[in-house]
Amino acid sequence: MIKKINFTRIITILIISVLFPIIARAGQFKVIRVYSGDILKAKGHGIEFKVRLVGIDAPEISKKKGDPGQPYSKEAKKFLENLVMDKIVFIKGYGLDRYNRILAEVSIGEKNVNLEMLKAGLAEVSDLKAQKKFDRLTYKLTESAAKEADAGMWSLGDQYISPGEWRKTHR
Repeated sequence: MIKKINFTRIITILIISVLFPIIARAGQFKVIRVYSGDILKAKGHGIEFKVRLVGIDAPEISKKKGDPGQPYSKEAKKFLENLVMDKIVFIKGYGLDRYNRILAEVSIGEKNVNLEMLKAGLAEVSDLKAQKKFDRLTYKLTESAAKEADAGMWSLGDQYISPGEWRKTHR
């Protein structure tokens, strides 16, 4: 059996392999688009790439027209836009996700954007395996404080559904 080769995927992987060392060491980039509460697009140094905020999972925006998506998904996207859109951010890469997006901590000055999403109750700590040298404990403590304060999506109480569970039932 001959397997079909996905040349677009191969080219994407090759390009990211070459450019990843630039991003992985961290650097400054301008945010040019926000897709959701945990995904954005940045550009700089002659490249554009998608970033998945490492360590967090924000409520899901529906891909179906007219469907509002998961509660707090629009608020999460708007909050992230207000934090980073058209701003120069510092990106620290931790590898690639399965969609070839850079897994990264994003910061503006001394402010860690990933943690800001957790503080606002607009994301939870991600179930994804911990990245090397990634401080998961700080993220868990920040999430706990947001839960205690009933911030954002945590105000839903028993009605809260994690983004991972929501994705399973809304494909």
